[in-house]
Amino acid sequence: MAYGFLTVLPCNATALRDAASVASSVSVASGPEDQPGGNRVTPPPRPSGAPRPTPAPAPTPPPALTIDALGKKCPIPIIMLAERIRDVPIGATVEVLADDPAAKTDVPAWCMIKSQEFVRTIALREGWSFLVKRTY
Repeated sequence: MAYGFLTVLPCNATALRDAASVASSVSVASGPEDQPGGNRVTPPPRPSGAPRPTPAPAPTPPPALTIDALGKKCPIPIIMLAERIRDVPIGATVEVLADDPAAKTDVPAWCMIKSQEFVRTIALREGWSFLVKRTY
């Protein structure tokens, strides 16, 4: 007596083939949004060459901690962030103020290495504000 998939394969294959032929013979609309009263919203046409609108950045809660590293050179802003990030609860935001151009790449890179969420960079009159959300 044969065991395994050979004993059930012929009937299952036939059932699948029959179900597929029934499905292909039924006319189905491409989706509810294509039906009258559907939910498809078509934006108005843009003039040729017009820039695409950019979504506004999501509002972020005020930082739970601000680290002032203005005037400090690399790697001091990162060291200050690494020492102080555990002072805020998980999910809170830390703001790092820095004016060293290296911080523009160092802070996001540190967040990636340490699995923290880099939120955004905000340009200031002197330097930048880096927002980091603590993830663990």
